[in-house]
Amino acid sequence: MESIFALIFLCVTGTHVSCSPGPLEDVVIDRYDIPRVCPREVQTGDFVRYHYNGTFTDGKKFDSSHERGGPFSGQVGLGRLITGLDRGVLGMCVNERRKVTVPPHLAYGSIGAGDVIPADTVLVFDVVLLDIWNTEDKVQTRTLSKPESCKRLVEATDFIRYHYNGTLLNGVPFDSSHSRNGTYDTYVGMGYLIKGMDEGLIGMCVGETRTIIIPPFLAYEEKGYGTVIPSQATLVFEVFMIDLFNPKDDIAVVVKEVPKTCTRKTVVGDYIRYHYNGTFQDGSGFDTSYQRNSTYNTYIGMGYVIQGMDKALQGLCIGEKRRVILPPHMAYGEKGTGDIIPGSAVLVFDIHVIDFHNPKDLIEIKVTSKPKTCNLTSEVDDLIQYRYNCSLMDGTLLYSSDHYENAPITTLGASKVIEGLDEGLRGMCVGEKRVVIVPPHLGHGENGAKGVPSSAVLHFELELLDLQKGVPDGYMFVWLGDSPDPLFPAMDLNKDLSVPLEEFTAFINIQVAEGTGRLRPGMDADGIIKDMFNNQDRNRDGKIVAEELKLKVEEDSDKARHEEL
Repeated sequence: MESIFALIFLCVTGTHVSCSPGPLEDVVIDRYDIPRVCPREVQTGDFVRYHYNGTFTDGKKFDSSHERGGPFSGQVGLGRLITGLDRGVLGMCVNERRKVTVPPHLAYGSIGAGDVIPADTVLVFDVVLLDIWNTEDKVQTRTLSKPESCKRLVEATDFIRYHYNGTLLNGVPFDSSHSRNGTYDTYVGMGYLIKGMDEGLIGMCVGETRTIIIPPFLAYEEKGYGTVIPSQATLVFEVFMIDLFNPKDDIAVVVKEVPKTCTRKTVVGDYIRYHYNGTFQDGSGFDTSYQRNSTYNTYIGMGYVIQGMDKALQGLCIGEKRRVILPPHMAYGEKGTGDIIPGSAVLVFDIHVIDFHNPKDLIEIKVTSKPKTCNLTSEVDDLIQYRYNCSLMDGTLLYSSDHYENAPITTLGASKVIEGLDEGLRGMCVGEKRVVIVPPHLGHGENGAKGVPSSAVLHFELELLDLQKGVPDGYMFVWLGDSPDPLFPAMDLNKDLSVPLEEFTAFINIQVAEGTGRLRPGMDADGIIKDMFNNQDRNRDGKIVAEELKLKVEEDSDKARHEEL
């Protein structure tokens, strides 16, 4: 049916084909295999590349491009082919197969061709078209898919990373980056690529897939490339853009979330704890701290992390979330790192700041509630009872006194609690509430503690419940003013020149009751008094006489006088 159709078509269009029996006057075309899609047909002036088998009408072969080892290439309609074949390939599509029957006068005529083709011979060509192009052709691009957001397009001098599949115009593959399991990495518009690819990549987005069709004169021209790309071949590339940056790029920062209050921002020298997700520009991930259930901890601006991250971590608030994009020259450069990050990769980090501090930081105290009357405040050596909630700076609760039956009791300055908490509990009134921020070096340090991450800044909510004024370390009793002088007559209540334990106990209790002396709080008073008595009863006869009595006198750091019996 197709050959009949072709013959009728040729008759109707007046191509000088005789429709009556007799010698052929023009070519006869049998289009026996036509591709479903034919974006372009051969026209006069086009260059074509095709395979053929040439036979006589009896089927005997006289020539074949297949046996020659390469397809035929030439220009159509300019007399460079035999006239019949010139006409026979007009209107062909790439991958079309047709049989072209050529009468002698449109072939080698009455002369023939040497010993191969006799005079007045009808020739039959079985042709498959492989390629078609024209000197007026330009690079053709067609976008197959594109991300919704495209903030940046490829420009000349950019460095890009892309995957591609390369085929000839007839669909025969010649190369693929996927088969090598690695992207093609190069500068654009600087002569590192064939001209057509340099042009076809301009304007692409990261994540875009594009088809690029390149005519031979903008590809490998007459030389071709090795055994994979023949001479004068049109090339078709399907390109997927993975990455894009420019050597002049700086880091890019997109702030996603900032806390309502931000009293301080990170600076060089701070130590920061943060979570992150690390991805490439195409969205594929390469690392995440969340999967390890541990923050990344480092000093800022001191070279402990890649250059771009060192810069990106400056000027953040606790609780801030931001996205930072690092060009390769501020990340892992042309070499990448291991099997995780390829060479010349742009890195995208989504960062969440958990906390930060400076090694020189002191504790921060904010009083949230305080009684109107405050005559007595906590200090070193005092015995206190307090309520607390201890959290990380992101609000994660670590410990709370509410989880126990009784609130904790401690002596300030006795190294019973972490240094920062001990300091934060000083100067408080009973009933006062405050928030205390404790940096790691005044908390649990680089090693952390059970339930407390390493180098964590701690957030304490404190309330002082009870306060008993204390005595200096190493003392059991102190005078709150000057002791009686002379002391022994005041102690000898019955004036019999000796003081037994009962009389000594009565004397000390009188001093405590009148506020002139103080026993160490939190301990059994009778036990303390007995120990004090034994210290003075030097001959162990059960009584103290004047000759045995001696005061322990010591100057503390504040030059206040402490005396103890």
